[in-house]
Amino acid sequence: MIYLDNNATTPLHPEVKKKIIETLDYYGNPSSAHQLGRETRNLLETSRAEIASFLNCDPEEIIFTAGGSEANNTILKSVATCCHVSSHRNHVITTNIEHPSVLNTMKCLEDQNVEVTYLDIDQYGIVNPEELRKAIKPETSLISIMYANNEIGTIQPIEELVAIAKEKNIPFHTDAVQAIGKIPIDLAKLPVDYLSLSGHKIYAPKGIGVLFKRRGTKKICPLISGGHQENSMRAGTENIIGIIGLGEAFRQLRMEMQDEVNRMEYLRNKLEKGIIENIPNVRINGHPDKRLPSTLNVSFNNIEGESILLRLDLYGITVSTGSACSTGSLEPSHVIMALKVDPEVAHSSVRFSLGRENTEADIDKTLESLNEVVSFLRKLSPVF
Repeated sequence: MIYLDNNATTPLHPEVKKKIIETLDYYGNPSSAHQLGRETRNLLETSRAEIASFLNCDPEEIIFTAGGSEANNTILKSVATCCHVSSHRNHVITTNIEHPSVLNTMKCLEDQNVEVTYLDIDQYGIVNPEELRKAIKPETSLISIMYANNEIGTIQPIEELVAIAKEKNIPFHTDAVQAIGKIPIDLAKLPVDYLSLSGHKIYAPKGIGVLFKRRGTKKICPLISGGHQENSMRAGTENIIGIIGLGEAFRQLRMEMQDEVNRMEYLRNKLEKGIIENIPNVRINGHPDKRLPSTLNVSFNNIEGESILLRLDLYGITVSTGSACSTGSLEPSHVIMALKVDPEVAHSSVRFSLGRENTEADIDKTLESLNEVVSFLRKLSPVF
């Protein structure tokens, strides 16, 4: 199988798998005071320190969650509801291309009389910083804008957007689930207040993520209340196996990231060039330069993207037509539609997302198979 759906999830890194197997017998509750509990706590805190070192922040600023969606929900529901009650700040700002875990949470907030402003993007998927400036109100309690888009790979001008938020003393959150491990992020230099990430996008297990909460920011209301775990910010006995795996994944990123980024960008560019040169009537979605090195989104006009996906699957090639969280929806991608294209173009989009296990031979085979698939499907279309 040729796996080109790494933005949806990634396989376990071999060293992550090895580390998990080595530590499976550490079953103690890390909140327990006995030796087994202390040993497990040490493994947990070692992983926390590894992640903090990679992000260049304090370990105390790392809150473990069950994934990126929980991290997003935690900060959005807390800052936008609990914290605005006393100050009457009931307005939040986001974009119209966020992940469903943000957009659907915003819908919940709107049902609770929180006003939400959805910023538009340009034809390449970029937010205009001046549009953010115009959208800010005295009632604005939070700005939440993703670092990089999961469907088209577009990287937002986060530094400029955060600077505007800081001018107005408004907390800033970024969903960095797709950015981590693909572009450098230094939290000592990037003054975001909150950041979300997910383990299964960086070769760690599913079911583990992180909410970064900068020291000195307002106390947040936990999404899950109960015990004192995670400095009382996320109750429940910690997912030790997931945390150990996540810590190891970050250790591997420290050693491999730059070489892997360069390699994935080369393969992505080869795939894009091959599609453009050999398949007519296609459109590349997203910014030509300001995008993740591993992501390519292409609209194959007059063909359903789902048809391409299914036929490539018969060839043993795995791709996507958008966010895995939206699979099953008959609506065109909200991200592609936000680029102001026709619904038919959005319906014809396919996402190729590369990972550390892909090879140049994978790209050659994908191009060969894609040519056959598109040629076959277009023969069935009355337009061709």
